[in-house]
Amino acid sequence: MPREPIQKRLAVLGSGKMGGILIEAFLKQGLVPPYDIAATVKHADLERKFSPGARVQTNTDNRGAARSADVILICVKPGAISELLEEIRSEINGKKLVISIAASVPTDYIEKRLDAGVPVIRAMPNTPAMVGSGITAIARGKHAEKEHLDLASKLFDAVGKTVIVDEKHMDAVTGLSGSGPAYIYIILEALAEGGVKMGLSRELATQLAAQTALGAAQVVLETGNHPALLKDMVTTPAGCTIDGILELEEGKLRVTLIKAVVKASQRARELLFTDKES
Repeated sequence: MPREPIQKRLAVLGSGKMGGILIEAFLKQGLVPPYDIAATVKHADLERKFSPGARVQTNTDNRGAARSADVILICVKPGAISELLEEIRSEINGKKLVISIAASVPTDYIEKRLDAGVPVIRAMPNTPAMVGSGITAIARGKHAEKEHLDLASKLFDAVGKTVIVDEKHMDAVTGLSGSGPAYIYIILEALAEGGVKMGLSRELATQLAAQTALGAAQVVLETGNHPALLKDMVTTPAGCTIDGILELEEGKLRVTLIKAVVKASQRARELLFTDKES
């Protein structure tokens, strides 16, 4: 449903995959009109094509976009953020809000490269945002106030749910919900392959797997029950489900997923210093 406009001019610096998803959502929800959005890309030949009727043009002028905006949304990769901050520094002041979705980049890193007093918020959305089912964790820097958190929450609510966390947890958020969709896709693919092995068509098996995962997730969210309790509700004594669970335990699925989150979280702490791609 359409939302109340934020009445702010928005600059999206780096309107690639996630930046583009966010712009599309802001427009669809009526949060920001197209004439109040300035979108940039690194190279002119990478111009983003938005949905028909979006009327949002992209260019490479980061300084111009930041100059005209009230909210600056930084969507570049970690390795490109230092150069970007140096480029736009002269256009940023304490009356503007800077929101960064660059993985691994702490708010104080950004604050030190801008003039004193600039409010900064760090955010980690995930790709289900493209269908309005994402979840975004946000954390505020030392100069950000409640009004800034409220504004950031309103923006990211347009693509799903928003949670506020202490910044010390942001790398763990990246390893869990940021990278998590990839883990889920692997699980869905494997479940569907199992269905194909047992004679189902690939289309039907994929539909069954995806809807089952969606429904199970919805039960967790709506009931608030621990997943272990819900698992036990499905697992009847001497039934077929317990045999399937035994196979999962022997295959160490549980510990493998835990290790995936830990490894991705650890990697997230390193991206700022190792990712030199733009």
